Amino acid sequence: MNKLNLNNKLKELRQAKKLSQEELAKMVGTTRQTIISIEKKQFNPSTKLALLLCVALDAKVEDMFFLN
Repeated sequence: MNKLNLNNKLKELRQAKKLSQEELAKMVGTTRQTIISIEKKQFNPSTKLALLLCVALDAKVEDMFFLN
């Protein structure tokens, strides 16, 4: 069975809003290191954090996260 990988467009969406990693982290109550890890696809956020990121970036979940 093929392994499904969760990918995201967090970096692109964050940059489109002209936010730094630090600014976004503060908005959603996490650390810059967590944002970096998500952007590098090294860490999958919890459902709560994923939803907070979507709200902060005014994005739909399906536009930010996708399986590959």
